[in-house]
Amino acid sequence: MSSEPIKKDYSADSIQALEGMEHVRMRPSMYIGDVGVRGLHHLVYEVVDNSIDEAMGGHCDTIHVWINEDNSITVEDNGRGIPVDIHKKEGVSALEVVMTKIGAGGKFDKDSYKVSGGLHGVGVSCVNALSNHLKATVYRNGQIWEQEYERGKALYPVKQIGSTGKRGTAVTFKPDHTIFTTTTEYSYETLSARMRELAYLNKGITISLTDKRQVDDKGVVLTETFYSEEGLKEYIKYLDGNREPIIGDVISMESDKGDVPVEVALIYNTSYTENIFSYVNNINTHEGGTHLSGFRRGLTNTLKKYADSSGLLDKLKFEISGDDFREGLTAIISVKVAEPQFEGQTKTKLGNREVVAPVSQAVSEMLENYLEENPNDAKIIVQKVILAAQARHAAKKAREMVQRKTVMGGGGLPGKLSDCSEQDPQKCEVYLVEGDSAGGTAKQGRDRNFQAILPLRGKILNVEKAMQHKVFENEEIRNIFTALGVTIGTEEDSKALNLEKLRYHKIVIMCDADVDGSHIATLILTFFYRYMKELIENGHVYIATPPLYLVKKGNKKEYAWNDDQRDMIVQNMGGGAAIQRYKGLGEMNAEQLWDTTMNPEYRTLRQVSIDSLAESDRIFSMLMGDEVPPRREFIEKNAVYAKIDA
Repeated sequence: MSSEPIKKDYSADSIQALEGMEHVRMRPSMYIGDVGVRGLHHLVYEVVDNSIDEAMGGHCDTIHVWINEDNSITVEDNGRGIPVDIHKKEGVSALEVVMTKIGAGGKFDKDSYKVSGGLHGVGVSCVNALSNHLKATVYRNGQIWEQEYERGKALYPVKQIGSTGKRGTAVTFKPDHTIFTTTTEYSYETLSARMRELAYLNKGITISLTDKRQVDDKGVVLTETFYSEEGLKEYIKYLDGNREPIIGDVISMESDKGDVPVEVALIYNTSYTENIFSYVNNINTHEGGTHLSGFRRGLTNTLKKYADSSGLLDKLKFEISGDDFREGLTAIISVKVAEPQFEGQTKTKLGNREVVAPVSQAVSEMLENYLEENPNDAKIIVQKVILAAQARHAAKKAREMVQRKTVMGGGGLPGKLSDCSEQDPQKCEVYLVEGDSAGGTAKQGRDRNFQAILPLRGKILNVEKAMQHKVFENEEIRNIFTALGVTIGTEEDSKALNLEKLRYHKIVIMCDADVDGSHIATLILTFFYRYMKELIENGHVYIATPPLYLVKKGNKKEYAWNDDQRDMIVQNMGGGAAIQRYKGLGEMNAEQLWDTTMNPEYRTLRQVSIDSLAESDRIFSMLMGDEVPPRREFIEKNAVYAKIDA
C-alpha cells in the first residue's frame, strides 16, 4: 500500500528524538513484551518493520533477512538509507540518533511517513539496547557509511567506508545473552511465518529469509523467498488450502474511504469454525477492535438484508444471529491508520472509533456487488447461514446440559477424575492422560496435594470436522469442561470462558511418545484451540514429555528422550548397556513416571503458545482435515525423532 507523496526531503531534520533509552535494558519487557522466545523474535520484527515502512512509503521493494551461523540477524533493504548528516538538535549523525535514542525515527514526522508499523519509534534503538553488538551500514547518495554499537552505545562516530552504486540500510545484531537468558537461538519456522505474513499484507514486496545454520549435503543454504501479487486474496487461499470452499472464488476488495485504506478478503468453506484475522499497519490485532467491529457490522447487515429479501428465511422459526453469518467463514481485514490507538500494552486491540464506519461501508459495498453478480453463490451462503442457525439451537441445548452438570460443583465432577487436595487453582495442575491404564499409573505416581488426573478414553472427537452440538454432546469433552470448572459462555458469545472458575492453572496433556500418542495430543490441542483458546493464550496448557528410552548398566540407569541422547548415554557407560524402549506410558511403573515426567524438579513441560493465529489455524485445519498429502508432508518435515515401530 503506497502512501501519500513525501512532501519534503528525508533528511536529518526529519528525525525527532523523544527521550533517552537507559530504561530499556532495565525494563526490557515494557518495550518488547517479554525476554523469552517471543521477545527474542520481536527484535527481528522491529528491524524488518523499519524496512516495511520504507516499502509502504513507496521507497523500497526488496528486504533480505539472514539468520547467521552465530544466531545473529542481518536485515537489509533497498530503501533510501537512514540519513547520516548531522542532526541539528543532537549534534551527531542522524543515524546515531535513530540507533541510540528511544522514540527517534522518521515515522514521527508525518511528512516522511503517512503510516507505519512496529512499535512506533521504539523500534531499532530498542533492538540496539538489547544487543551485545549491532552494526548499521547505510548505502546512500553513492557512499557507504557505518557505525557499530555495544549494548546500545556507539563505539565510534559514523564513518564513511567506501562508495557504492546501491542504496538502502543493513543492520546486523546479536541479542544480549545476559537479557535473553532462556535462549538466544532463533527459530526459522517462527521467522518464516512472519515474513510470509508480511509479504501477503504488503503485496509487491519481495522478502527473503536465509538460514546460514542450515546447509544441505550439496552445500545449499536454506532460503525462502516470499512475494505476493494479489495480497490478501492469495493469503486466504494459503490459509484455507486444506478446507473445501462452498463458493467459486475469494471475495476481495480494496478501499480508501475516509483516509483509512482498507483491504478485505474472505471465503466460505464447509467447516463449522469462524476464522477472522485482523491487522493494523501490519500488526496482528489478536483481540480485534474497531476495524473488526466494522467488518462484522458490514457483513451481518448486508447478508441479513439479502437473506430477508431472498425469501429463504420465511420457513425459519427463529431469528438468525450474527454468529450464524460467520460460521465457515475465513476472512482477513487489514487497515492502515495514521495514528492508531491500541488498548493495552501489547497492542492487540484497536481503539480508533473513526475506523468503524469506513470498514463497515467498504465491506457492505463489496458484498452487495458480489451477491448481486453471483446469485448461485449468494444462495449457497444463505443456506449455510440457515444450517448454522439450526445447529446453534441444537448446540444451545447441548451446552445447557454441560452447564447444568458443571454448576453442581464438586458433586458434578466426572467420576474418572482423581482430584487433588489443594484448593488454590494457581498451585493445582491436572494431567489429561491417554487411556485408563496410564491413568492408573499416573494416579499412583502423582503428588496428591496438587496433581489431579483425568484419564481419557482413546481418541477424543475431532472437533475440526464436528458440528458444535456434537462437540458438547461428546462425553470425553464434557468431562474436560466439568473437570476444569469452566462453562462455555452464552449463546451471544459462545467462545467466552469464565476463566475465574478455572480449577487448575496448569493443564498438562500426557500421551504416549509414539505416533498414536501424538495424534491424540493433537486432537486435544485442536479442541483447546477451537473451544478454549484463552487457556492457551493465558499460558495454562502444557505438553508432558515422557522419555523414549531407559538405559541401564549395572546399578546405573539414565533416561533418554531421543536417539541421540540414547547413543550418548550408551557411549558414556562404555558400551554393553541394556536399552528399554518405552512404547507407551503404561510400560513405566509409577515411580518411573513420577521421576521422568511428573516431578516438577526434573520433568520437562512444553508450554503451548500461539505465535501466529493465522498460521496456527492453517496447521490445525491441515492436521485434522481430510487432505492426506499436506498432512504427511508436514509430519515428515517436523517429526525429527519420529520412529514408527515395525
